[in-house]
Amino acid sequence: MRPVVVQLSASLDAAANRAAVERVLGTVDPAQRPDVVLLPEATMADFGRQDTDLRPLAEPLDGPFVDLLLTHARRLGTTVVAGMFEATDDLPFNTLVAAGPDGDLVATYRKIHLYDSFGYRESERLAAGDLEPVTVPVGDELLGLMTCYDLRFPELARALVDRGAEALAVPAAWLAGDRKLEHWRTLLAARAIENTVGVVAAAQCGRGYTGHSMVLDASGAVLAEAGDEPAVLTADLDPEALREVRATNPSLANRRMGRTEVRR
Repeated sequence: MRPVVVQLSASLDAAANRAAVERVLGTVDPAQRPDVVLLPEATMADFGRQDTDLRPLAEPLDGPFVDLLLTHARRLGTTVVAGMFEATDDLPFNTLVAAGPDGDLVATYRKIHLYDSFGYRESERLAAGDLEPVTVPVGDELLGLMTCYDLRFPELARALVDRGAEALAVPAAWLAGDRKLEHWRTLLAARAIENTVGVVAAAQCGRGYTGHSMVLDASGAVLAEAGDEPAVLTADLDPEALREVRATNPSLANRRMGRTEVRR
């Protein structure tokens, strides 16, 4: 699997954000043959301040943001995943949309674990999604979808792996703060190591976010990492290397608690 990871800084101006996405996706060359292009959580529009009402910013799944992703997914012949606020009759969902290589919307994942932590109350502005893990076919593999704060809940990552995911996608707007970058790096590595899967993380940067988008292999080794500025990363997740890691460290096969059948 060859991911392209986009790190950017979104604003409350949805049109400006679409223009920024248009520019950065326009730099992705189909000749690179990316299997997935991953953008951060809240790429469509940023969260703003803690009292910003996100309902006026939210869009339907047939709105201009998703249409832009579908256009570029079709142009690139790949899957494009990005975060948005999905309009409802009440509070919006914090949603990941996956645009498929044929230009169709192939999956949506509505964030399960809302960020009610570190003095923040995401649940006051957004609705939580159903307790249903979501995977997306990417070539011959499955990509499991998680969003930001989901990273702190290992049971979701394990549920995705139990559904056949060989890599985890983690779009995020990870807030900066005391030891937060350390948490980000540690938790990404932990989810890779304990599940023996690749992890692809696209983070927002600027205005209080950590940045440091990353690609890690199934051993937890960092294959690529951005800093705290806008960036585009590319790395290859080798399925043979994943098999070798699982042969050396068969922790999934050795489970005795909460075990379900893992498709390989």
